Amino acid sequence: MVALAITTFLIQLLSAFGELEEDVLEGSWNYLLSFSLWWLWHSRFYIYSSVAVIIGVWIGSRLIFSKNKRLEDDFKQNGVALPGLGDEKENSQLVLQPQEVHVAGVKIFYGSQTGTAKAFAQALAIDVASLDVPVETIDLKSYDPDDNLVEETNSKNICVFLLATYTDGQPTESAQWFCKWLEETSSDFRYGKSYLKGLRYAVFGLGNSVYVSHYNTVSKNVDKWFWMLSGSRIMTRAEGDANVVNSKHGSIEADFQAWKKAFLSRLQPLIKGEKKTCSGKCKKGKCKSKKKPKEEMVSSQELQEESPQQSSEEGELFETTSEEESGDEEGKEGGSVIDVEDLGNVMNHMKKAKKDREAEEELMKNKLPKLSVGKNEDSQPREMITSALRNALAKQGYRLIGSHSGVKLCRWTKSMLRGRGGCYKHTFYGIESHRCMETTPSLACANKCVFCWRHHTNPVGTEWRWKMDPPEMILKEAIENHQNMIKQFRGVPGVKPDRYEEGMIVKHCALSLVGEPIMYPEINSFLKLLHSNKISSFLVTNAQFPEEMRKLEPVTQLYVSVDASTKDSLKKIDRPLFKDFWPRFMDSLKALADKKQRTVYRLTLVKAWNVDEIKAYAELAALGKPDFIEVKGVTYCGESTASNLTMANVPWHEEVVYFVQQLGEQLPDYEIACEHEHSNCLLLAHKKFKINGEWWTWIDYDRFQELINEYEQSGGTKAFTAADYMVKTPQWAVFGATERGFDPVDTRFQRKNKTKDISGC
Repeated sequence: MVALAITTFLIQLLSAFGELEEDVLEGSWNYLLSFSLWWLWHSRFYIYSSVAVIIGVWIGSRLIFSKNKRLEDDFKQNGVALPGLGDEKENSQLVLQPQEVHVAGVKIFYGSQTGTAKAFAQALAIDVASLDVPVETIDLKSYDPDDNLVEETNSKNICVFLLATYTDGQPTESAQWFCKWLEETSSDFRYGKSYLKGLRYAVFGLGNSVYVSHYNTVSKNVDKWFWMLSGSRIMTRAEGDANVVNSKHGSIEADFQAWKKAFLSRLQPLIKGEKKTCSGKCKKGKCKSKKKPKEEMVSSQELQEESPQQSSEEGELFETTSEEESGDEEGKEGGSVIDVEDLGNVMNHMKKAKKDREAEEELMKNKLPKLSVGKNEDSQPREMITSALRNALAKQGYRLIGSHSGVKLCRWTKSMLRGRGGCYKHTFYGIESHRCMETTPSLACANKCVFCWRHHTNPVGTEWRWKMDPPEMILKEAIENHQNMIKQFRGVPGVKPDRYEEGMIVKHCALSLVGEPIMYPEINSFLKLLHSNKISSFLVTNAQFPEEMRKLEPVTQLYVSVDASTKDSLKKIDRPLFKDFWPRFMDSLKALADKKQRTVYRLTLVKAWNVDEIKAYAELAALGKPDFIEVKGVTYCGESTASNLTMANVPWHEEVVYFVQQLGEQLPDYEIACEHEHSNCLLLAHKKFKINGEWWTWIDYDRFQELINEYEQSGGTKAFTAADYMVKTPQWAVFGATERGFDPVDTRFQRKNKTKDISGC
């Protein structure tokens, strides 16, 4: 390259002095051009590399410059100067401001009877405020957890609960509703085990160790229920003891001061962004282990022992009713996540329990022959409700009566007490949901339906073989238990005083809680007692007891569950115990056709199982001639090894509407009368209930009581029919109305947090 440059220079110099001829000069330039092109071709790789390096250096310098520029701008926006950008005095005093708020505030909830918990809450609030953290004290008496608690899952607040234990281990009056709601929510499948995931909380209990069996039970339970709903402890639960002899620090005030100091120490790193939460095994507020707390682990194990068969039958699809408010079965609590390091202890515990059960069974086998000699104990009927079943159902919210009955408060009863709307029976038939008692005189059933909301925790059988309680006792205790559950709503936020007073007087009875009410041998006596107390009757049967149906006395409305229209699908869905289930089913429908009072087919749609059986359903309708046909989509209840149904089997409301329209075309004597969108339910009614173009599907309950009284006094000779006690349906309840079945007198409640799904009916 250097030689080329020298040659070019010489040519230019000689040409300047005229030393070269014109032709020689032209040849020299041609040679020079050829040589240059040749050199460029052979040196192309070096040239390309040099150009690439130069471009790369240029781009890199530009990126570094722009990055420094952005960084400088960011610091300036946050009030921070970089060295060299301001004077030395400013640089020496600047502090970097935090970019994210890790604790938005502290909410202190208290449930107090004598004022101690309230005083503690106020003292804690003062100390928290000194840390420049927003703080709020809240009396649980005026707090509605159903509306507000879920918002704390993403609010970045720390929730502190100061809870006193009152008489017999019960919450204080101000905290009763909060504790009841939290207990039911923790075992209610609609909310799910992660309902309060994201909630950061701490619990301090106020108690007295003199009462050994009830010491601080409220704080223990609340802590456990939060844990079951996936709340995150920021520190271990602490207990204050009013018994100075056993108090760790000499008094309950000193216990609180020690806990408050630990809480404030824990709060400060959280404010700075520390994300570690307490697992439950902590000492002085400092986490020592990632294992689950012992009390919860033992609780889960106990639950598994009490209901060992439920692990294979939990989490199924089930068909819910307006009366039903299902919580998770006991076995579900045992399905909580267990750390791997705890698995060995759990398995050893379960193996030991299994061996103990086997040994007990073997011992009973050996003792049976001796017991039967000269004695008749073996022939005595046993109680339907075993101790394990009693514990399981009690935890699900049941109030058990005697040896085979139960009552439970329906969620629609709670809803209507608060003016938030009634169930589909209110829309279709005009019942007052807040005055409806949901009960059953028989927890036993002859089916094991795949969508059973009790997941088969109730006993099964094909005949009555248990000890029997008198109907008078069952009704008396059912009403008392129902009223006691209603009393718990006194003073609850949102409950309307007039509806509370009305709710104390039972006007309707839904015999569809669980099991098969018609199995109870004294069912007719029980119905007569209801009617003599001016209580209407809604009885549901699974169509497996045709003879009992024929013997049945008049009821306000008699239901038959028609879960499928063919033998194969009925066997697959209802899983009946009777081998001759199909003839029994058909015979029951024929028995229904002979009834004079109001009758109903109840269809549960399970997508991909029975939604295509429209023609077969129409044939069954012609057989039983029901007054009404209710069609409802199945409700999902999680996965289960006992059923392969999934969320895909749940039909959308529009799909249910389409099915009913198709079914109506196959039934010329029926039309769509009503709709309850919230329950995913529609009503087909016989045209005899459509008078002058208007539907009369509602029930005149006072007239029914007059008719049934005349029937009883005449010894059954003065009969009456469904047409004798019908009343006009309001326009808002008719299919096609803009209200979609919601009573405009009430206020529709929409949950603020749409991410939390508690669907179900």
